[in-house]
Amino acid sequence: MDIGVFIPIGNNGWLISKSSPQYHPSFELNKAIVRKAEEHGLDFALSMIKLRGFGGETEFWDHNLESFTLMAGLAAVTERIKLYASTPILALPPAIVARMAVTVDSIAPGRFGVNIVTGWAPNEYSQMGLWPGDDHFTNRYARAVEYVTVMRELWREGVSNFKGEFYEMDDCVLSPRPTNGDIPVVAAGQSPTGIRFAAEHADYNFILGNGVNTPRALEDTTTKLLEEAGQSGREVGALSLFMLITAETDDEARAKWQDYHDNADHSALAYMAGESATDTTADDTSTARKIALPEGAVNFNMGTLVGSYESVARMLDEVASVEGTKGIMLVFDDFLEGVETFGTRIQPLMKCREGRLG
Repeated sequence: MDIGVFIPIGNNGWLISKSSPQYHPSFELNKAIVRKAEEHGLDFALSMIKLRGFGGETEFWDHNLESFTLMAGLAAVTERIKLYASTPILALPPAIVARMAVTVDSIAPGRFGVNIVTGWAPNEYSQMGLWPGDDHFTNRYARAVEYVTVMRELWREGVSNFKGEFYEMDDCVLSPRPTNGDIPVVAAGQSPTGIRFAAEHADYNFILGNGVNTPRALEDTTTKLLEEAGQSGREVGALSLFMLITAETDDEARAKWQDYHDNADHSALAYMAGESATDTTADDTSTARKIALPEGAVNFNMGTLVGSYESVARMLDEVASVEGTKGIMLVFDDFLEGVETFGTRIQPLMKCREGRLG
């Protein structure tokens, strides 16, 4: 079972709390995290892209690095771990991203991939004059299909003459091409449309769990991904996303989690809820709805495993047992401490990581 880390490219990671560790992103911080992950045998690291934060007392995600340039730097200081950068498809043209990806691939041959971000928060793009209007909520995956098609034509053939609704190429060329002739594509669709896009056009799809200490909460979504992939005749791996809150004992871990929850930054949460509500077409399976549900939103309502090192190892093994799961991507309250603790205290107890230790 592959294990990866969702690195903190934005300030304070993924906890919208006044009592959680407070820090700004930097290359040095992320370099230390990814090198430590590589030291402990983790398989991949992925960085998001966020162009406007949520404010509040913690200035949550008001401070962010850029994904591709960060991962290019990390590619030069790592040797084995796979790296994924995120592209905001409304802000970066596909032909440019295809070339950027090949450039990073030349730094880290065969170790680089691209995560597709369709965009669900209008203010991220309207601040730059790039929001195409609320029709984007209904056609964003149609745009993503064209985006990936252009990139893959350039990576595989070195030329694209694609003509679509959103993109038109006219003898668009790319050279050099990727080390392995192609570059992996990651998606994060949760809605039926998003899962179908992943099944037909991505190599991996992130699955958002929900609830606390419910390792099988993502089973239904993973099953839907497998069903869609079967219909498309492709193999697509599910990568589950979980936050770890750990301590020596279950009680200590629960107390830590309760403190984060009790000190939630409600102003930042309110902004996030407002942004997610702008998509009136979204249902409860969409990413925007899942991360903004009131209960547990201090952690984006993502699946969270809270407990002792032994308890969390057992729950991660249960996550790994869900059919179709290719890997697990982890976030931590304190990333440097969290990766070290995972590598030395949790990973050695996991059956699904036997033989994979760093």
